[in-house]
Amino acid sequence: MSHGERRTGVRLAFVCLVLLGVMPVITNGRPPGATALTFSLGVTLWQLLFALPLQLREWRSGERGVFRRDGPPIDRRRVLAGTVFTGLLFALSTWGYILALEKVGAVNAAIALQIYPLFAAGLEALVLGRGKTRTEWAFTALIVVALYHLATRGTWQMAGLSRWFALALAVPALWSVAHFILRQAMISTPITPNQVTTSRLAVSASLLLPLALVVDGPDEIARAAGSVGLQSFAVMMGLAYYAELILWYHAVRRIEVSVASAITVPAPVVTTILAVLLLGERARGYQFVALTLVVVGLLGLLRVEARRASGRSDVGPGPADPETPSQAAHPPRQA
Repeated sequence: MSHGERRTGVRLAFVCLVLLGVMPVITNGRPPGATALTFSLGVTLWQLLFALPLQLREWRSGERGVFRRDGPPIDRRRVLAGTVFTGLLFALSTWGYILALEKVGAVNAAIALQIYPLFAAGLEALVLGRGKTRTEWAFTALIVVALYHLATRGTWQMAGLSRWFALALAVPALWSVAHFILRQAMISTPITPNQVTTSRLAVSASLLLPLALVVDGPDEIARAAGSVGLQSFAVMMGLAYYAELILWYHAVRRIEVSVASAITVPAPVVTTILAVLLLGERARGYQFVALTLVVVGLLGLLRVEARRASGRSDVGPGPADPETPSQAAHPPRQA
């Protein structure tokens, strides 16, 4: 990999850092008039619209991915089942993401979402039998302590815990399961990143629409669809969410996943600064303590993973395998 390519990868990772930090602020900065569920539906639909042009361009170029006829035989029913299941998980996680931001605040939720690498690593250990070293357990314990400190608002008292903070922690759990399933599909079938993204967005939208009709009602959806202010924020959120995903794929094709992940770890810092300036949130001392401990813990885990990866092999994944096992150490992303 040339120096210029690596520099481009670093720049793209920094853009991902900014986008990850901005998204909670966009969500909580939206005008009133739509519930978290209806807003989630709007964001998902806009993401799908942004994804379709790239999918059509890929199809016209002759890249058929999972629909290739000259490739190895694959169980398309299994792929379809995985797509539907992960689409369901992403639909619920998108709703939970926006609802958690709304209920516990952009800063608290942004920090809590950083627990994603722990769920991903735990899933890999459970399913793939990948053990953890004492150093990893130490950094993991540091992150857990930091999140408990955050959840109790610095009091260390169980009474400070809330179901909404638990929801914020549940979102990365759903992400980790969906990402694990998708990774297995991407390394065992010729499905492309665009097909993964577009198909899961289509499934998520088809699930969120009837759910919103039942829970919020058609009048609520119609009012939100007709609100220029709300749709402006839905467009911004959908574009930021989708752009972050695409830029991440391009970044990890140019630099190691551990390097890109380390760059994006401080995303909650961006969220904190913007939330204070634009949303009027107050930064608390316990939030800075928790954020510092989480960042230290994540960087420690990433360093251990980078050493393990360099010890295994000096050869990275090729263009056909944009995700790697160490990608589980990255903070939340879509697909």
